[in-house]
Amino acid sequence: MAAAGQTRVIRAEDVAHMGITEVLRHMPRVFRACRALVAALQRDRPALAILIDFPDVNFRLAKHCKRLGIPVLWFVSPQLWAWKRRRLRWVQQRVSKMLVIFPFEAPFYRARGVDAEFVGHPLATLPLPTISREAYAAEHGLDPASEWITLLPGSRQKEVEANLPGLLDGVGNLDIRQHHEYLLPVASTLSHEWLQAYIAQWIRSNERNLRRIPVIRLVPDARAALHHARAAIIASGTATVQALTIGNPFIVVYRVSPLTFALAKCLIRYPAEIPASLDADGNLPIAMVNLIAGRRIVPELLNDRFTAANLAAALRPLLADTPARAQMITDLAETRVKLLPTRASNPIQRVCDIALELLAPIPQPKRS
Repeated sequence: MAAAGQTRVIRAEDVAHMGITEVLRHMPRVFRACRALVAALQRDRPALAILIDFPDVNFRLAKHCKRLGIPVLWFVSPQLWAWKRRRLRWVQQRVSKMLVIFPFEAPFYRARGVDAEFVGHPLATLPLPTISREAYAAEHGLDPASEWITLLPGSRQKEVEANLPGLLDGVGNLDIRQHHEYLLPVASTLSHEWLQAYIAQWIRSNERNLRRIPVIRLVPDARAALHHARAAIIASGTATVQALTIGNPFIVVYRVSPLTFALAKCLIRYPAEIPASLDADGNLPIAMVNLIAGRRIVPELLNDRFTAANLAAALRPLLADTPARAQMITDLAETRVKLLPTRASNPIQRVCDIALELLAPIPQPKRS
């Protein structure tokens, strides 16, 4: 948008922080940024506000837009269908049109009086990577004859520290004979050097407890790594949707503090638009792929169930040519179709079309 002529009042990346202590530490900067944005709205009075995700800031901006008579187009809905349902009234009061990227979100909003449209998920329309396996192996120093397993422990350092040890413990204790190499795409939010040092330190500290030392290759492109991998192990988040659109089998894992996990179990409740049942431990599904499918098509190993033994048991049938592997590939293909747009060639084009419709001048009555 900046390349297209947008004037940047603040940078979103300067006010996006995860975690309670991180938010508190940067609170003065966040409030200054919000005040600057409100001042810009009052000064420039734009014809339309396009708000994208980022609910904690955008709900505040939407309130000021409403006061100023500026229509609000919101793209990528906050997950009010999972928790913080009380914020729904803010959407009803402040948002002119909600554009959603998951198919169950539009009926959820429309049933509650919000003008909403499913535009499709941007990842679903991306073409598959075209680089060949041989070229990919040569580019990253991989053995093309070995099986590759992709590891995606999260895009933030705290997520990596919570999830990567469990991944390394699991793959280091796989009781299989084939030679595997593990591809770990480095998110743009992480330091390559920090991640490499973290892995090396963990392996040195735990090598006595491993059946074999896993061969970890850091690579830059998650889509290509998922495309060429035999299977993947992925921390819950947007990466699971990316893996869904690629179509190879995967397992979802995640670990948070016991208190956070207990609170989440109490707070998360899905509406009728999302069919979801409890597992044997009383957990609702959290992986977006399972919510889109309306049933559990990929395993979820969360907190206490995220162990080396459980990981190996879930991964083993996905590496061989088993009925479980074939079924998951079929289920992923069917679920991906649900993310495709219905009214435009791609979701972003549809968002642009709707924005232009909202910008269209209101016809004035003819004078007699």
